[in-house]
Amino acid sequence: MDFKKTNAPANTVTRNLMDFCRDTNNVYESVVIMSKRSNQIGAAMKEELTKKLQEFGTNSDNLEEVFENEEQIQISRYYERLPKPTLIAQQEFLEDKIYYRNPAKEAADRLDY
Repeated sequence: MDFKKTNAPANTVTRNLMDFCRDTNNVYESVVIMSKRSNQIGAAMKEELTKKLQEFGTNSDNLEEVFENEEQIQISRYYERLPKPTLIAQQEFLEDKIYYRNPAKEAADRLDY
């Protein structure tokens, strides 16, 4: 996943609600799709950040010793500046980069024939 190269805004942007209904014809279905995608992105971001921060981890159990590692702080700040997963999911949805399907709707369409 390449969420670092997204063109999603870092801040909240006012959107036209009808843009989200364009493909699904249902704003609630669109919100569910974006929500599930946002959860996927958030989990991937967290996993990647955890991997990078584990490289700097120490195995000491002493709570009195606190080490400030500049590289670790820079990595954390970089991830804080990235757009939030919900904003990335919104941008992907509006750019038609999310594949989704509704099995219930597909089953209903088959019964109509």
